Amino acid sequence: MRVLIVNTSERTGGAAVAANRLMEALNNNGVKAKMMVRDKDTDSLTVADVGGGLRSKWHFLWERWCIFCHLHFSREHLFEVDIANAGSDITGLREFKEADIIHLHWINQGMLSLNGIRKILDSGKPVVWTMHDMWPATAICHLTLGCRKFTESCSHCPLMPRKSPFGDLARKVWRRKMRIMRTHGRVIFVTCSRWLASDAKRSKLLEGNKIMSIPNPLDTRTFCPGDKEEARRMLGLPQGRRLILAVAQRVSNVNKGMSYLIEACRTLARLNPSLAGNLGVVMLGGSGEEVASSFDVPAYPLGYSTDVDKIVAAYRAADLFVTPSLSENLPNTIMEAMACGIPCVGFNTGGIPEMIDHRKNGYVAAYKDAEDLARGISWALSEADYDGLARNAVRKVSTTYSQQSVALRYIEVYNQAIAFRHYKL
Repeated sequence: MRVLIVNTSERTGGAAVAANRLMEALNNNGVKAKMMVRDKDTDSLTVADVGGGLRSKWHFLWERWCIFCHLHFSREHLFEVDIANAGSDITGLREFKEADIIHLHWINQGMLSLNGIRKILDSGKPVVWTMHDMWPATAICHLTLGCRKFTESCSHCPLMPRKSPFGDLARKVWRRKMRIMRTHGRVIFVTCSRWLASDAKRSKLLEGNKIMSIPNPLDTRTFCPGDKEEARRMLGLPQGRRLILAVAQRVSNVNKGMSYLIEACRTLARLNPSLAGNLGVVMLGGSGEEVASSFDVPAYPLGYSTDVDKIVAAYRAADLFVTPSLSENLPNTIMEAMACGIPCVGFNTGGIPEMIDHRKNGYVAAYKDAEDLARGISWALSEADYDGLARNAVRKVSTTYSQQSVALRYIEVYNQAIAFRHYKL
């Protein structure tokens, strides 16, 4: 069986990380898997790029320009929506022709257009689509943020100006997506979390398509417990402090909820002053320097990195992983932290409660409640059986997110997709 995994980026972003890990897991379990990307960063022979050079950049710029115009030339929400009006046609490429299964992942920002997706469906090849957010089930948005219009018909998107001389962008894209999904073949959709699957099943756009949930895989040979002191020396972090770690591609992204962690650290001074006096916050991700000064405790921005050794060291250096994100699917970061034996604290949103078992391997705080987030940090570091939390975290990853278990579940999906295609023919 030959599988072609399609993703915008090879290495940047959570979807790229997940797609790479799945490719490795499949190849380790008897499936010939390759990736096709727009943004190729390595010389890996298992990763092909769509080519096009300047043309691919133009696809990205043209889509952003069109959205920019609809936003009345405002940058607000510019990267929160995608309209897929430009992108590459991959159906003529050798890797596509050789594949038995086309496995789409995150294909936005000029990677695939709606017309390109239509051509893929028309090719006759079975298609599996892993959803890393809600875009395949909505008109233009990646995060619905409480909006339920996608259950019937998207229009007048809250992220767009109410009145526009260019017309209702959400309605236009919704109608195009609906025509494609209704007339150009069926797709098996896979979500990384049960939470996302539940929302996707409510989408009018995906009605009639199979939707299931399979978590992302993780290589537990790489992400595993290690020497804390050595990790801190490697990163230049203090040995004597209790360190909590926050990870995001861009730390200042409002959706990552860093303001709640800042407030939680302030609250800790009241709830547990002895802990607060010996606490530090490590931030792994871009723009960490922009928010470091807002903390009442020492903050250590490490910057954004794709260096696996540095990432693993950051987890091992921490005493606790905290994700104050306001919307998440199934964060790779929680999985990585737990695999390294680090208990986790996060809000009760998205797929986070599926990963953090409350008071067993971490603490699930009430949504957008900085004080409860602080209580969770205090409980994990001062009251709980810390070693027990760490053991439970490692056990959760090994039983739920191992490469083999995830790969076998995907192989079953691929076989279903092939059988369904043959049945339709």
